[in-house]
Amino acid sequence: MPTTPDGDRTPRVLVVWCPDWPVVAVTGDDPVAVTEAGRILACSAGARAAGVRQGQRLKLAQRLCPELELRDRDPEAETRRFEPVVAAVEAFTPRVEVIRPGLCAIPVKGPGRYFGGEEALATLVGAAVTDALGRPPVPDAVPGAVAVPAMPATTPGPPVGSTEPAEAAGSTERTTEPIEPTTPTAPHARIGVADGLFAAVLAARAGVLVPAGRTAEFLAPYPVAALGDEALAELLGRLGLPTVGAFAGLPPEAVADRFGPTGTVAHRLARGLQPRPLVPRDEEPDLAVEQRFDPPERSAEPLVFVARTLAEQLHRRLAGAGLTCRRVAVEVACADGRTASRLWRHEGRLSATALAERVRWQLQAWQGMGTFAAGHGDREGFALLRLAPDGLSPDQGRQLALWGQAVADDRVERAVARVQSVLGHAGLRRIEPAGGRGPGEQQVRVPWGEPYEAAAAAEAPWPGRLAERSADLWPAVVLREPAPVRVLDEAGRPVTVDGRAGVSGRPALVVTRGGEERVAAWTGPWPAVEYWWDQSLARRRARFQVVVDGGRALLLTVEGGAWYLEAGYD
Repeated sequence: MPTTPDGDRTPRVLVVWCPDWPVVAVTGDDPVAVTEAGRILACSAGARAAGVRQGQRLKLAQRLCPELELRDRDPEAETRRFEPVVAAVEAFTPRVEVIRPGLCAIPVKGPGRYFGGEEALATLVGAAVTDALGRPPVPDAVPGAVAVPAMPATTPGPPVGSTEPAEAAGSTERTTEPIEPTTPTAPHARIGVADGLFAAVLAARAGVLVPAGRTAEFLAPYPVAALGDEALAELLGRLGLPTVGAFAGLPPEAVADRFGPTGTVAHRLARGLQPRPLVPRDEEPDLAVEQRFDPPERSAEPLVFVARTLAEQLHRRLAGAGLTCRRVAVEVACADGRTASRLWRHEGRLSATALAERVRWQLQAWQGMGTFAAGHGDREGFALLRLAPDGLSPDQGRQLALWGQAVADDRVERAVARVQSVLGHAGLRRIEPAGGRGPGEQQVRVPWGEPYEAAAAAEAPWPGRLAERSADLWPAVVLREPAPVRVLDEAGRPVTVDGRAGVSGRPALVVTRGGEERVAAWTGPWPAVEYWWDQSLARRRARFQVVVDGGRALLLTVEGGAWYLEAGYD
């Protein structure tokens, strides 16, 4: 375990990364992409070759790749399909941490010694994961199976939160070159080892084993955006510190004074250290919560309902002790003595509802694998469900509401829990404000209980934005996806808008799938040019408000010569 001059010890971590896992978990022919919140979450190799990228809007992605097949994200399928991978890794150590479906990590210290070193462990884990994914092993090309005697030259790859493979952001020259699958959406994995989880994730994306003590050198070429803090990365870029290595070279005291706690955490990551120093504790309190079933439950459904209650108890115990946890272990025991457990990342951000939902995903994954096949006689069924916090640390606290709002919130949460138990966790959503110019962009639907951080601030200046919301000016109906229409002038020619926002003719007719409607009045255009500096995200469009015969008002958008119906007014 490497030790720095200031006494910090950073454990060695092995990470298994399965690229494009949301795509692997769904069915579809290449090119295919998985969407979430109206944007591309992950895509296949064929879609990337056509220019589709993570974070793109659906309309732009379909314009770049007309044959693109879109699929909604299926978290349950992701968890279920990733379970064989986790089980394969668990054969080497029970301390498997599932960061998210498609990404898991294990400590190297114990298994590395037992299996003959880090390189041997990476080779064995790579082979086991390959078998679990159903791909025949490729001789001499198992990801992570080649020794790395010297630091490989690397080119900065995508940020840690990205689901896009490293090759999409820039090629990497390394001693271990993973073999791409023959089918673009075929599951495959990469192995990486480094000091600490953050660096190990990047090492897995690059497919390398970083020698002990050289993690800071490995991280140095990456852009500061890889640290995961967009605001900090923008500030560092303006200060002339574009790379992780340049940021890591600053004195820790100066970073703490200038950037505060957030900058200190990012600086430690840049130096190849843990996000915070380890705080030894004489004895950690036992905050685990459990529910025993007598007689044993034969179905997993009662466990899902109990999980919500246990999650609330766990949160209360953590709050009472002034602690938060990084992970939560879900443990299940059967009447015949069989047990299973899995670590889920928490970081203090999961609500009781979200934690209960992850318990349900895990139970479904175990049942799908046959982990709890039916027993015999009286020794059949689930006897215990236990939630145990792992990685305790002091809670920095949060500001609570006043004047009885907490009581009202409790009643709302109970009602939400009853609805979600019927519709599922994502079946009930709340509306959150977001940045954008159109009505469909200024609000997003977020599953109740999930945290949300807007990619762009709603209160920021938005030239070309619709007027401020009011009962008189805001559309009554906003289409989830704009519907194609045609707008014609008096001569029956299509109405166009040039680069100077000049209209070719007066709109006279709106042609929709339901028929034709005469235009009685119109106003516009309101042009908007977005992301002109990035060709992959650039958009040029203009909006019109028209009133058709009968008094109905419509919000129309023209983009790339095509017209769309975006919303309607009362």
